[in-house]
Amino acid sequence: MNEWILQAIADGGYWGIVVLMALENIFPPIPSEVIMGMGGIAVAQGRMEVLPLMLAGTVGSTLGNYPWFLLGRALGYKRLRPFVARHGRWLTLDWPAMRRLVAFFRRHGQWVVFVMRFSPAMRTMISLPAGLAKMGHARFLVFTFAGTTIWNALLVWAGWHLGQHYELLGRYTGPASVALTVVLVGGWLWRVVRWNPRGV
Repeated sequence: MNEWILQAIADGGYWGIVVLMALENIFPPIPSEVIMGMGGIAVAQGRMEVLPLMLAGTVGSTLGNYPWFLLGRALGYKRLRPFVARHGRWLTLDWPAMRRLVAFFRRHGQWVVFVMRFSPAMRTMISLPAGLAKMGHARFLVFTFAGTTIWNALLVWAGWHLGQHYELLGRYTGPASVALTVVLVGGWLWRVVRWNPRGV
């Protein structure tokens, strides 16, 4: 996949970065770490500039998150009640907890969206509950853009620092992503085992 991403960047330039980062959030297996890391390498080699690269990557990522947010707003959390009633154990979520989650998102969701932009496992899917909670469009876009800017800056810096050894980028980010995923899955399994519904 790295070769395909590298070719897309070479052929499309900054517009290629926009498209790749949008797709990365619609189809998460495409890794932003590699996309923006390779962009950082291109900066180190004089083939790209930092500011246009950052703008392209952040705009693309924000655009890629927006469809998930719009889907959540179109559904609305009340439509999920039959689904929660049927599959609550696997969601580790009952309806009272769902109402509290939505209330929390309506009060503090922008900070959850901001922080989750740094999580390899959740930075895309957090857009869906933000939409379900009817977060404002402007608030969602501003905090998504802000969090993504910081994340992309770290990746560009890493790519620039590593220079031509872009394979090392995966060596450092890959284990961190796996470790975080293991923690999240382990936490979910623990909640499934201990889950006790309080009513629907």
